[in-house]
Amino acid sequence: MKPRSRRSFLKASAAFGCGLGAAGLSSLSIAGAVVRAADEGLNIIGPRKGFSPQIGTLVSMLTWMRNAILQPAQGLTVTQLDYLHDAKANSIGALLLHLAAIERLYQLHTFEGRKWDDWDEMTVKEWGVPAGLGEAARQTIRGHDLSYYLDRLREGREQTLAELRKRDDTWLMQIDNHWLWGPTNNYCKWFHVCEHESNHNGQIKWIKGRLPDASKSQTS
Repeated sequence: MKPRSRRSFLKASAAFGCGLGAAGLSSLSIAGAVVRAADEGLNIIGPRKGFSPQIGTLVSMLTWMRNAILQPAQGLTVTQLDYLHDAKANSIGALLLHLAAIERLYQLHTFEGRKWDDWDEMTVKEWGVPAGLGEAARQTIRGHDLSYYLDRLREGREQTLAELRKRDDTWLMQIDNHWLWGPTNNYCKWFHVCEHESNHNGQIKWIKGRLPDASKSQTS
């Protein structure tokens, strides 16, 4: 259940976050336009009411990416959610639960101070299989309707937002000098949660386009 550095820019993101203080980041503007917290449309990346400036910006990115994940999943049946394209494939249902699992592990790590991969028995029992995917997931993550996966994603995200509301930009910039990728701040860790969903969004769309009845299921 170790996070993987699939893209080299993750380390660069960590270095960027470490090199700028919260005050410096919150003063950034794009093309001279400062995004106000009131401008909270889905496609407006920037601060959000109820959060510190940079945490709000992170929340806007997490929200945008989650919407992109949910769109192609809409209307899928149990059979479609369980579909395995080949012997090594993941199902769409397993990928959705995987996203909920990874978010939960990052909650435990960043909000509760748990050491990565040092999970209690209950966490391993509930989240170990979806976090790891593979054969165990192919055998056991089956037979659930779409609402089952959406509820797990929603519950996890609600908890994430509740915890982020309690924190500020100083916490977001705190550096973990012992992280697997090298010195990494909380901003980069939660940005990884966001880009991790982007990675699997592509997989979900790929699988959806190859469902046996794909002609009846529009890809997004």
